Amino acid sequence: MVRICDLLNIKELDFYICTTLKVQKLKTPSNKVKIINDPIYGFITIPNKLIFDLIEHPYFQRLRRITQMGMSNLVYPGAHHTRFHHAVGCMHLMQKAITVLKNKGVIISDDEKNGVCMAILLHDIGHGPYSHALEHSIVDGVSHEAISLLFMKELNKEFKGELNLAIEIFEGKYPRKFLNQLVSSQLDIDRMDYLKRDSFYTGVAEGNISSERLIDMLNVVNDQLVVEEKGIYSVEKFIVGRRLMYWQVYLHKAGVVAEKMLVNLLARAKYLASQGVDLPSSKALHYFLYKEVEETFTLQTLKTFSRLDDYDILSAIKDWISHDDKILSQLSEMIINRKLLKVQLSNESFDPEYVKNIKNKMLTQGWSQEDLKYFFVLDTISNQAYNDTSSKIYLYYKNGDIVDIVEASDQLNIQALTKPVIKHFLCYPKGIKLA
Repeated sequence: MVRICDLLNIKELDFYICTTLKVQKLKTPSNKVKIINDPIYGFITIPNKLIFDLIEHPYFQRLRRITQMGMSNLVYPGAHHTRFHHAVGCMHLMQKAITVLKNKGVIISDDEKNGVCMAILLHDIGHGPYSHALEHSIVDGVSHEAISLLFMKELNKEFKGELNLAIEIFEGKYPRKFLNQLVSSQLDIDRMDYLKRDSFYTGVAEGNISSERLIDMLNVVNDQLVVEEKGIYSVEKFIVGRRLMYWQVYLHKAGVVAEKMLVNLLARAKYLASQGVDLPSSKALHYFLYKEVEETFTLQTLKTFSRLDDYDILSAIKDWISHDDKILSQLSEMIINRKLLKVQLSNESFDPEYVKNIKNKMLTQGWSQEDLKYFFVLDTISNQAYNDTSSKIYLYYKNGDIVDIVEASDQLNIQALTKPVIKHFLCYPKGIKLA
């Protein structure tokens, strides 16, 4: 047998080897089963090429530049994690949930597993800068859920229909109801991740729920997602932990007033833009400031939104500090330097005479009627840890009974947590002397 090396000299042999290896390398598909190191769960595996490509897409990569908790880092300095962290964490927990259910005999096809993993991965893709602030200012009337669905449908076109099932599950139109409940319910994968993740980054231990234990206790009965009876205490801790996280973190008074100030700032910028005032801003932010966005996004609007993130807003705010408009300038400086409005909380509505007195004091101490629209806030916040009129959390007993957690729990506080708690808050400049 004649060997190639016998026919070629050294230089020719080197060239042959290099060329052959290069061709082989080009023909070998790239490895898209990647591992991400997450501070909450450790190593997270991206399960397949399709999900890898979705994560790599610019629409999804934008979530690296959207904070998970809005302005909460002004209260908890560690809360700088992003929607990207959360979405990937949700995908990880969903994979574990599907494995648990399949091991218990629930028949779930590979397509269904892939579809529900994509649905949870993309459930927050429509969030705007600083999470919820944009929904109440320059893109009013369009929820992030609606924008998420628009992104998913646009991605579905690019991926030639491979997201069809994910979209059905996300919209709750897929016949197997429990798959949608894993994505969106009162005990969904979304909440299991954000409570644990936000607890970790804020340092608020009360929210550190046992998501792994909850997932291990999941089952499906008559197409209904249920929790096995021995998981009752984990569910109770989940509900109580959610209540505490809302009062201590999500509805912390400093975080609430900071977000209100950001909403008012963007509303002022939107008003000035409508008057033809020139405002320094990125092209993406400029589009939303100077254009009235309809409730149904056009493709151009969606693509522009995909280029809008926290950095556009923060950069604009820094520029607006030196703007000629006093209200815009002052709000910008207060947010950048964390000089927040004074906030008062009350379990009862504020006395109208007290509110009127504060407004009058502001007017007599150098603030104008126009200023009151932006530097005086009277509003409410509410917290309902468990909604017993919505999709309920059911306990499944060995004898076949399925019972709502409120009825199953021997803790009276679970029943109490079904009632929404409303608090009133009042904000005004700290320098106002009320005496």
